[in-house]
Amino acid sequence: MSQFYNDAIFWIEVDKIKPNPYQPRRDFDEVQLKSLSDSIRQYGVLQALVVTRKDLEKEGGGLGVEYELVAGERRLRAARLAGLLQVPVLIRNGEDTDLMKLELAIIENIQREDLSPVDRARAFDRLHREFHFKHHEIGKKVGKSREYVSNSLRLLSLPEYILTALSENKITEGHTRPLMMLVDRPQEQDTLFKEIIFKKLNVREAEGIARNIAVERARKLIDHELIDLEEQFKEKLGTRVRIEKKDDGGTVRIDFFSKDDLRAILERIDKELLADVAIVETTPEAVAEEAQPLTEEEQILAEDEPKKSDDESLYSVSNFSI
Repeated sequence: MSQFYNDAIFWIEVDKIKPNPYQPRRDFDEVQLKSLSDSIRQYGVLQALVVTRKDLEKEGGGLGVEYELVAGERRLRAARLAGLLQVPVLIRNGEDTDLMKLELAIIENIQREDLSPVDRARAFDRLHREFHFKHHEIGKKVGKSREYVSNSLRLLSLPEYILTALSENKITEGHTRPLMMLVDRPQEQDTLFKEIIFKKLNVREAEGIARNIAVERARKLIDHELIDLEEQFKEKLGTRVRIEKKDDGGTVRIDFFSKDDLRAILERIDKELLADVAIVETTPEAVAEEAQPLTEEEQILAEDEPKKSDDESLYSVSNFSI
């Protein structure tokens, strides 16, 4: 039996087509969608959509038909934007399972390279978690290697704000490699992410920083006191601080992203210095204690002490108080 009804293309009203609930794509570029709609308005839909057909009973009696999209959501959205009333479709035979709908949607997007790295990773994750596919099995389904699938899934170990930046093309998929090297060091990972954004680091520069962090950490594992001091600096200043110990002394490196950031670090240092200054107040009790009368023995010793000249007594320490 044919995979599609009569291997024929049907024209279906766009309002009768429901979106695929297993569509892995979450974001559709508005500019590209507008460009596609302009092309469709001029030349029509050149590639048929794929749908499934379902007969429904109407409330007032009789039968109705509903179509669910399997592949071609971008074309459907663009057709609606272009004002088309009907689109060409291929209707799949039989009952498609949820797995089949997800598979077809993923495969279509992978083949057309329409999925973002994050959507691709989440789609692979659904195949792995919900349908228990192994990595090499997913690879066979989409025509990719096991390593490609595994590396895609590793993206999901990154924080959501980094994944959002990747989806919005603020960073590239290449930038995620050095960020994943620091997945067990969230503070340093966050700092590197900010450096990539604000300093516009390329992938090679970001990888160099990540490797240096890993090497420094390995070198400092034997010096727990140095690590502790570095962490205290980071906590006090709110930024990455690296202590490089040498045979004679060493250096302390403080990272910042802007002049405002540098001023904020300086203010933190000032506050820490002020907090460490001890202010001694003179209390009435202390004054009373110092004003106690001399004992008889102390008076005799004072009388026997030779008198100093006016110049000597002027610069005598006894004439100054703290």
